[in-house]
Amino acid sequence: MNITLQWSDWLAMFGHFMILSLLSIGGAITTAPDMHRYLVDGQHWLSDTQFNASVAIAQAAPGPNVLFVALMGWHVGLNAGGPLTGLFGVFITMLGILLPSTTLTYLAASWGHRNRQLRGVRAFKQGMAPIVIALLVATGWILASANVISLKDWPVGLLTVVTALIVWRTRLHLLWLLGAGALLGAMGWI
Repeated sequence: MNITLQWSDWLAMFGHFMILSLLSIGGAITTAPDMHRYLVDGQHWLSDTQFNASVAIAQAAPGPNVLFVALMGWHVGLNAGGPLTGLFGVFITMLGILLPSTTLTYLAASWGHRNRQLRGVRAFKQGMAPIVIALLVATGWILASANVISLKDWPVGLLTVVTALIVWRTRLHLLWLLGAGALLGAMGWI
């Protein structure tokens, strides 16, 4: 995929990721649906495959899960010109996603700690839980719907539902499920 990006495009992407940074309650992964809308559906700077690979690789790799943002920037940069442009894409997306939320988190945590006895602060903390859960469900929906696009792909959908139920209802470590999914894929069943 070859694309042409002007400086205004890079600046727009930086601004978009700065806005997403302020919406990333519960982590950057909760903004993945809007990243998909912007990068894949709106701008056509990434393919569905590149988007899903960015999320999957970063989630499987050790380290912070925000690395998927760096991989998206890398793919946009590669599509726009090559490895140096890829590094610039990493810089733009990571700075955009980290700067506002880090600054806001530091300031809000300092203020919240100083005022932790206030009723409003306690209510705010309790009210954020349903929002985080809804954003995570939306992320899962986007990632799952890209892979299950027809009835012939029903095993992938079934595996997704079964895995979600096992994670929800048991204490089985997630790495066992990842290993089972890799084994099913290697055997050609999924």
